[in-house]
Amino acid sequence: MSHIVISGSGLFIPPYTISNDELIASYNAYVEKFNAENTAAIEAGEVEALPSSSSAFVEKASGIKSRYVMHKEGMLDIERMSPIFEPASDDKELETVTMSLDAARQAMEQAGKTAEDIDLVIMGTTNHQRPYPSAAVEVQKKLGIKGFAYDMGIACSTMTFAMINAYMAVKTGASKCALVVNPEFASPQLNLRSRDSHFIFGDVATAVIIEPEETCTSKVAFRIIDTKQATDFSDNIRCDGNYTDHNFDDLPSDRPFFKQNGRKVFKELLPLVTKFISEQLVENKMEASDLKRMWLHQANLTMNMFAAKKLLGREPSPEEAPIVLDEFANTASSGSLIAFHRHKDGFNIGEKGLICSFGAGYSVGSLLVEKI
Repeated sequence: MSHIVISGSGLFIPPYTISNDELIASYNAYVEKFNAENTAAIEAGEVEALPSSSSAFVEKASGIKSRYVMHKEGMLDIERMSPIFEPASDDKELETVTMSLDAARQAMEQAGKTAEDIDLVIMGTTNHQRPYPSAAVEVQKKLGIKGFAYDMGIACSTMTFAMINAYMAVKTGASKCALVVNPEFASPQLNLRSRDSHFIFGDVATAVIIEPEETCTSKVAFRIIDTKQATDFSDNIRCDGNYTDHNFDDLPSDRPFFKQNGRKVFKELLPLVTKFISEQLVENKMEASDLKRMWLHQANLTMNMFAAKKLLGREPSPEEAPIVLDEFANTASSGSLIAFHRHKDGFNIGEKGLICSFGAGYSVGSLLVEKI
Protein backbone atom coordinates (compact mmCIF):
# COMPACT_ATOMS: atom_id res chain seq x y z
CA MET A 1 0.00 0.00 0.00
CA SER A 2 1.28 3.43 -0.95
CA HIS A 3 2.82 5.83 1.52
CA ILE A 4 1.07 9.20 1.82
CA VAL A 5 2.91 12.52 1.90
CA ILE A 6 2.45 16.19 2.64
CA SER A 7 3.83 17.60 -0.58
CA GLY A 8 3.18 21.31 -0.20
CA SER A 9 2.05 23.94 2.27
CA GLY A 10 0.80 27.51 2.06
CA LEU A 11 0.41 30.43 4.44
CA PHE A 12 -1.85 33.45 3.98
CA ILE A 13 -0.97 36.43 6.17
CA PRO A 14 -3.67 39.12 6.59
CA PRO A 15 -2.93 42.73 5.61
CA TYR A 16 -2.98 44.40 9.05
CA THR A 17 -1.08 44.01 12.29
CA ILE A 18 -1.94 45.08 15.83
CA SER A 19 0.87 45.25 18.37
CA ASN A 20 0.43 44.63 22.07
CA ASP A 21 1.06 48.33 22.69
CA GLU A 22 -1.76 49.34 20.33
CA LEU A 23 -4.17 46.82 21.80
CA ILE A 24 -3.36 47.71 25.40
CA ALA A 25 -3.65 51.46 24.77
CA SER A 26 -7.16 50.93 23.39
CA TYR A 27 -8.18 48.56 26.18
CA ASN A 28 -6.88 50.83 28.94
CA ALA A 29 -8.66 53.83 27.40
CA TYR A 30 -11.89 51.82 27.43
CA VAL A 31 -11.31 50.80 31.07
CA GLU A 32 -10.66 54.39 32.13
CA LYS A 33 -13.85 55.54 30.41
CA PHE A 34 -15.94 52.71 31.85
CA ASN A 35 -14.69 53.20 35.40
CA ALA A 36 -15.23 56.96 35.20
CA GLU A 37 -18.77 56.56 33.89
CA ASN A 38 -19.59 54.04 36.64
CA THR A 39 -17.79 55.67 39.58
CA ALA A 40 -20.85 55.88 41.82
CA ALA A 41 -21.92 52.29 41.14
CA ILE A 42 -18.39 51.04 41.66
CA GLU A 43 -18.09 52.88 44.99
CA ALA A 44 -21.47 51.47 46.04
CA GLY A 45 -20.32 47.94 45.24
CA GLU A 46 -22.96 47.52 42.55
CA VAL A 47 -20.50 47.34 39.64
CA GLU A 48 -17.00 45.87 39.63
CA ALA A 49 -14.26 48.20 38.43
CA LEU A 50 -12.44 46.96 35.35
CA PRO A 51 -8.70 46.29 35.73
CA SER A 52 -6.13 47.90 33.46
CA SER A 53 -3.47 45.89 31.65
CA SER A 54 -0.01 46.22 30.14
CA SER A 55 2.01 44.88 27.23
CA ALA A 56 4.38 43.29 29.74
CA PHE A 57 1.47 41.38 31.31
CA VAL A 58 0.28 40.09 27.92
CA GLU A 59 3.72 38.94 26.82
CA LYS A 60 4.44 37.28 30.16
CA ALA A 61 1.05 35.55 30.26
CA SER A 62 1.12 34.29 26.68
CA GLY A 63 4.34 34.99 24.79
CA ILE A 64 2.29 37.01 22.28
CA LYS A 65 3.76 40.28 20.98
CA SER A 66 1.58 41.01 17.94
CA ARG A 67 -1.12 39.57 15.70
CA TYR A 68 -2.39 39.83 12.11
CA VAL A 69 -6.02 40.73 11.39
CA MET A 70 -8.19 40.91 8.31
CA HIS A 71 -9.97 44.10 9.44
CA LYS A 72 -8.24 46.48 11.83
CA GLU A 73 -10.74 49.35 11.63
CA GLY A 74 -13.05 49.36 14.65
CA MET A 75 -10.96 47.03 16.81
CA LEU A 76 -9.14 49.86 18.59
CA ASP A 77 -12.12 52.24 18.71
CA ILE A 78 -13.22 52.30 22.36
CA GLU A 79 -16.78 53.17 21.30
CA ARG A 80 -16.96 49.97 19.22
CA MET A 81 -14.14 47.49 20.00
CA SER A 82 -14.87 45.06 17.19
CA PRO A 83 -13.73 44.86 13.56
CA ILE A 84 -15.75 46.59 10.84
CA PHE A 85 -16.57 44.37 7.85
CA GLU A 86 -19.52 43.35 5.73
CA PRO A 87 -21.79 40.49 6.80
CA ALA A 88 -22.03 37.29 4.80
CA SER A 89 -24.28 37.67 1.76
CA ASP A 90 -24.75 36.14 -1.67
CA ASP A 91 -22.70 38.87 -3.37
CA LYS A 92 -19.75 38.96 -0.94
CA GLU A 93 -16.90 36.48 -0.76
CA LEU A 94 -16.36 35.30 2.79
CA GLU A 95 -13.08 36.17 4.48
CA THR A 96 -12.54 32.46 5.11
CA VAL A 97 -12.86 31.80 1.37
CA THR A 98 -10.51 34.64 0.37
CA MET A 99 -7.93 33.49 2.90
CA SER A 100 -8.23 29.84 1.85
CA LEU A 101 -7.80 30.56 -1.84
CA ASP A 102 -4.50 32.35 -1.28
CA ALA A 103 -3.05 29.67 1.03
CA ALA A 104 -4.32 26.92 -1.29
CA ARG A 105 -2.63 28.36 -4.38
CA GLN A 106 0.66 28.56 -2.50
CA ALA A 107 0.38 24.94 -1.37
CA MET A 108 -0.55 23.78 -4.87
CA GLU A 109 2.39 25.64 -6.39
CA GLN A 110 4.82 24.19 -3.86
CA ALA A 111 3.48 20.68 -4.47
CA GLY A 112 3.46 21.15 -8.25
CA LYS A 113 -0.25 20.37 -8.47
CA THR A 114 -3.02 21.84 -10.60
CA ALA A 115 -6.77 21.74 -10.07
CA GLU A 116 -6.96 18.70 -12.35
CA ASP A 117 -4.74 16.72 -9.96
CA ILE A 118 -6.97 17.25 -6.91
CA ASP A 119 -10.35 15.66 -6.20
CA LEU A 120 -10.97 16.47 -2.53
CA VAL A 121 -11.08 19.77 -0.65
CA ILE A 122 -11.53 19.90 3.11
CA MET A 123 -12.00 23.22 4.85
CA GLY A 124 -11.11 22.87 8.51
CA THR A 125 -11.83 25.92 10.64
CA THR A 126 -12.76 26.69 14.22
CA ASN A 127 -15.31 29.35 13.27
CA HIS A 128 -17.54 28.77 10.25
CA GLN A 129 -18.71 32.09 8.85
CA ARG A 130 -21.65 30.54 7.05
CA PRO A 131 -23.50 27.33 7.92
CA TYR A 132 -24.34 26.62 4.27
CA PRO A 133 -23.74 26.46 1.38
CA SER A 134 -20.39 24.95 2.27
CA ALA A 135 -17.45 27.33 2.08
CA ALA A 136 -15.26 24.35 1.14
CA VAL A 137 -17.38 23.79 -1.96
CA GLU A 138 -17.04 27.48 -2.85
CA VAL A 139 -13.24 27.18 -2.59
CA GLN A 140 -13.40 24.01 -4.67
CA LYS A 141 -15.39 25.74 -7.41
CA LYS A 142 -13.24 28.88 -7.48
CA LEU A 143 -10.09 26.78 -7.82
CA GLY A 144 -11.65 24.70 -10.61
CA ILE A 145 -11.35 21.40 -8.70
CA LYS A 146 -13.67 18.46 -9.46
CA GLY A 147 -14.67 15.76 -7.00
CA PHE A 148 -16.03 16.66 -3.59
CA ALA A 149 -15.50 19.04 -0.68
CA TYR A 150 -16.75 19.57 2.84
CA ASP A 151 -16.36 21.74 5.94
CA MET A 152 -15.35 20.41 9.33
CA GLY A 153 -14.23 21.64 12.72
CA ILE A 154 -13.14 20.63 16.19
CA ALA A 155 -11.80 23.92 17.52
CA CYS A 156 -8.03 24.13 17.99
CA SER A 157 -7.36 20.62 16.66
CA THR A 158 -9.28 21.19 13.45
CA MET A 159 -6.29 21.39 11.09
CA THR A 160 -4.60 18.21 12.27
CA PHE A 161 -7.94 16.37 12.29
CA ALA A 162 -8.65 17.65 8.76
CA MET A 163 -5.21 16.52 7.59
CA ILE A 164 -5.82 13.08 9.10
CA ASN A 165 -9.19 12.92 7.30
CA ALA A 166 -7.41 13.77 4.05
CA TYR A 167 -4.70 11.20 4.79
CA MET A 168 -7.32 8.49 5.35
CA ALA A 169 -9.21 9.44 2.18
CA VAL A 170 -6.06 9.22 0.06
CA LYS A 171 -4.84 6.09 1.86
CA THR A 172 -8.09 4.23 1.17
CA GLY A 173 -8.35 5.44 -2.42
CA ALA A 174 -11.41 7.59 -1.81
CA SER A 175 -9.32 10.51 -3.08
CA LYS A 176 -6.33 10.64 -5.40
CA CYS A 177 -5.05 13.93 -4.01
CA ALA A 178 -6.45 16.20 -1.31
CA LEU A 179 -6.24 19.90 -0.55
CA VAL A 180 -6.81 20.92 3.07
CA VAL A 181 -7.48 24.61 3.69
CA ASN A 182 -7.50 26.06 7.18
CA PRO A 183 -8.74 29.65 7.46
CA GLU A 184 -8.90 31.01 10.99
CA PHE A 185 -10.81 34.31 10.94
CA ALA A 186 -10.72 34.50 14.72
CA SER A 187 -10.51 38.23 15.49
CA PRO A 188 -14.32 38.81 15.44
CA GLN A 189 -14.65 36.34 18.30
CA LEU A 190 -12.35 38.35 20.57
CA ASN A 191 -13.98 40.13 23.49
CA LEU A 192 -11.82 43.24 23.29
CA ARG A 193 -13.31 44.46 26.58
CA SER A 194 -11.93 41.48 28.51
CA ARG A 195 -8.50 41.81 30.12
CA ASP A 196 -8.07 38.04 30.20
CA SER A 197 -8.78 37.27 26.55
CA HIS A 198 -8.70 40.41 24.39
CA PHE A 199 -5.12 39.76 23.24
CA ILE A 200 -5.32 36.06 22.42
CA PHE A 201 -6.32 35.57 18.78
CA GLY A 202 -5.08 36.62 15.37
CA ASP A 203 -6.21 35.80 11.83
CA VAL A 204 -4.37 33.57 9.35
CA ALA A 205 -4.88 30.70 6.90
CA THR A 206 -2.81 27.63 6.13
CA ALA A 207 -3.14 24.90 3.51
CA VAL A 208 -1.54 21.58 2.61
CA ILE A 209 -1.56 19.11 -0.25
CA ILE A 210 -1.77 15.42 0.69
CA GLU A 211 -1.14 12.76 -1.95
CA PRO A 212 0.39 9.31 -2.58
CA GLU A 213 4.17 9.25 -2.51
CA GLU A 214 4.39 7.81 -6.03
CA THR A 215 2.66 10.87 -7.55
CA CYS A 216 4.75 13.35 -5.54
CA THR A 217 7.21 15.57 -7.42
CA SER A 218 7.84 18.06 -4.63
CA LYS A 219 11.32 18.49 -3.14
CA VAL A 220 9.91 19.57 0.24
CA ALA A 221 7.68 16.56 0.92
CA PHE A 222 7.23 14.71 4.20
CA ARG A 223 5.94 11.14 4.46
CA ILE A 224 3.18 10.65 7.04
CA ILE A 225 4.33 7.69 9.13
CA ASP A 226 1.62 7.77 11.79
CA THR A 227 -1.49 9.67 12.85
CA LYS A 228 -3.21 9.81 16.21
CA GLN A 229 -6.33 11.52 17.59
CA ALA A 230 -8.01 11.74 20.97
CA THR A 231 -10.87 13.66 22.57
CA ASP A 232 -11.98 14.01 26.18
CA PHE A 233 -14.92 16.32 26.85
CA SER A 234 -14.34 19.52 28.79
CA ASP A 235 -16.18 22.85 28.75
CA ASN A 236 -13.25 24.84 30.16
CA ILE A 237 -12.82 26.38 26.70
CA ARG A 238 -16.11 27.31 25.11
CA CYS A 239 -18.26 29.57 22.96
CA ASP A 240 -22.04 29.35 23.29
CA GLY A 241 -23.16 31.71 20.52
CA ASN A 242 -25.09 29.88 17.80
CA TYR A 243 -27.88 30.04 15.22
CA THR A 244 -30.64 29.61 17.80
CA ASP A 245 -29.73 32.77 19.75
CA HIS A 246 -32.32 34.92 17.97
CA ASN A 247 -35.03 32.88 19.70
CA PHE A 248 -34.08 34.14 23.15
CA ASP A 249 -34.26 37.46 24.96
CA ASP A 250 -31.64 38.88 27.32
CA LEU A 251 -28.79 36.50 26.56
CA PRO A 252 -25.45 37.41 28.21
CA SER A 253 -23.52 40.01 26.22
CA ASP A 254 -20.39 37.83 26.22
CA ARG A 255 -22.20 34.80 24.77
CA PRO A 256 -20.69 35.00 21.24
CA PHE A 257 -17.13 35.30 22.53
CA PHE A 258 -14.35 32.86 23.35
CA LYS A 259 -14.13 32.05 27.07
CA GLN A 260 -11.80 29.79 29.01
CA ASN A 261 -10.80 28.76 32.50
CA GLY A 262 -7.07 29.09 31.86
CA ARG A 263 -5.84 27.56 35.10
CA LYS A 264 -7.93 24.41 34.65
CA VAL A 265 -6.94 24.13 30.99
CA PHE A 266 -3.26 24.28 31.88
CA LYS A 267 -3.67 21.75 34.69
CA GLU A 268 -5.81 19.26 32.76
CA LEU A 269 -4.81 19.55 29.11
CA LEU A 270 -1.02 19.49 29.35
CA PRO A 271 -0.80 16.08 31.08
CA LEU A 272 -3.25 14.73 28.50
CA VAL A 273 -1.12 16.08 25.63
CA THR A 274 2.26 14.88 26.90
CA LYS A 275 0.86 11.41 27.68
CA PHE A 276 -0.75 11.30 24.23
CA ILE A 277 2.51 12.17 22.42
CA SER A 278 4.57 9.83 24.59
CA GLU A 279 2.20 6.97 23.76
CA GLN A 280 2.40 7.74 20.05
CA LEU A 281 6.18 7.68 20.17
CA VAL A 282 6.18 4.35 22.05
CA GLU A 283 3.73 2.89 19.53
CA ASN A 284 6.19 3.83 16.79
CA LYS A 285 9.25 2.60 18.72
CA MET A 286 10.60 6.13 18.98
CA GLU A 287 11.76 8.55 21.63
CA ALA A 288 11.31 12.31 21.71
CA SER A 289 15.04 12.67 21.01
CA ASP A 290 14.42 10.98 17.62
CA LEU A 291 12.41 14.02 16.53
CA LYS A 292 14.36 16.75 14.81
CA ARG A 293 11.46 19.16 15.30
CA MET A 294 8.13 19.41 17.10
CA TRP A 295 5.69 21.76 15.42
CA LEU A 296 3.36 22.25 18.36
CA HIS A 297 0.06 24.07 18.77
CA GLN A 298 0.75 27.78 19.25
CA ALA A 299 -1.61 28.92 21.99
CA ASN A 300 0.67 29.84 24.84
CA LEU A 301 4.45 29.95 25.17
CA THR A 302 4.49 28.45 28.65
CA MET A 303 2.33 25.52 27.54
CA ASN A 304 4.55 24.79 24.54
CA MET A 305 7.76 24.93 26.52
CA PHE A 306 6.28 22.81 29.31
CA ALA A 307 5.17 20.11 26.85
CA ALA A 308 8.47 20.07 24.93
CA LYS A 309 10.53 19.99 28.13
CA LYS A 310 8.41 17.19 29.59
CA LEU A 311 8.87 15.11 26.44
CA LEU A 312 12.59 15.75 26.00
CA GLY A 313 13.54 15.79 29.66
CA ARG A 314 15.33 19.10 29.14
CA GLU A 315 14.80 22.58 27.77
CA PRO A 316 14.09 22.46 24.02
CA SER A 317 16.12 24.51 21.59
CA PRO A 318 14.36 27.02 19.30
CA GLU A 319 15.03 24.64 16.41
CA GLU A 320 13.45 21.68 18.21
CA ALA A 321 10.24 23.52 19.19
CA PRO A 322 9.89 26.63 17.00
CA ILE A 323 7.58 29.40 18.19
CA VAL A 324 5.48 31.60 15.89
CA LEU A 325 2.82 32.85 18.32
CA ASP A 326 4.92 35.90 19.23
CA GLU A 327 4.27 37.19 15.70
CA PHE A 328 0.88 35.60 14.92
CA ALA A 329 -0.71 35.22 18.40
CA ASN A 330 -2.99 32.23 18.95
CA THR A 331 -4.45 31.34 15.54
CA ALA A 332 -6.73 28.56 16.79
CA SER A 333 -5.98 25.40 14.80
CA SER A 334 -3.48 26.99 12.39
CA GLY A 335 -0.56 27.44 14.78
CA SER A 336 1.21 24.10 14.35
CA LEU A 337 0.90 24.41 10.56
CA ILE A 338 2.34 27.94 10.54
CA ALA A 339 5.27 26.53 12.51
CA PHE A 340 5.59 23.63 10.04
CA HIS A 341 5.39 25.90 6.99
CA ARG A 342 7.92 28.38 8.38
CA HIS A 343 10.30 25.82 9.90
CA LYS A 344 10.36 22.69 7.72
CA ASP A 345 13.66 23.44 5.99
CA GLY A 346 16.98 21.91 7.02
CA PHE A 347 15.78 18.30 7.12
CA ASN A 348 17.79 15.45 5.70
CA ILE A 349 16.06 12.41 4.19
CA GLY A 350 14.70 10.21 6.96
CA GLU A 351 14.75 12.87 9.69
CA LYS A 352 11.50 13.01 11.60
CA GLY A 353 9.15 15.59 13.09
CA LEU A 354 5.82 15.85 14.85
CA ILE A 355 2.88 18.12 13.94
CA CYS A 356 0.59 18.35 16.96
CA SER A 357 -2.38 20.51 17.94
CA PHE A 358 -4.47 20.53 21.07
CA GLY A 359 -7.24 22.58 22.59
CA ALA A 360 -10.96 22.92 23.18
CA GLY A 361 -12.86 19.71 23.34
CA TYR A 362 -10.48 18.65 24.80
CA SER A 363 -8.95 17.43 21.57
CA VAL A 364 -5.48 16.37 20.46
CA GLY A 365 -4.34 15.48 16.95
CA SER A 366 -0.86 14.68 15.67
CA LEU A 367 1.01 13.43 12.66
CA LEU A 368 4.47 11.88 12.76
CA VAL A 369 6.29 12.71 9.56
CA GLU A 370 9.69 12.11 7.95
CA LYS A 371 11.50 13.88 5.15
CA ILE A 372 11.66 12.04 1.85
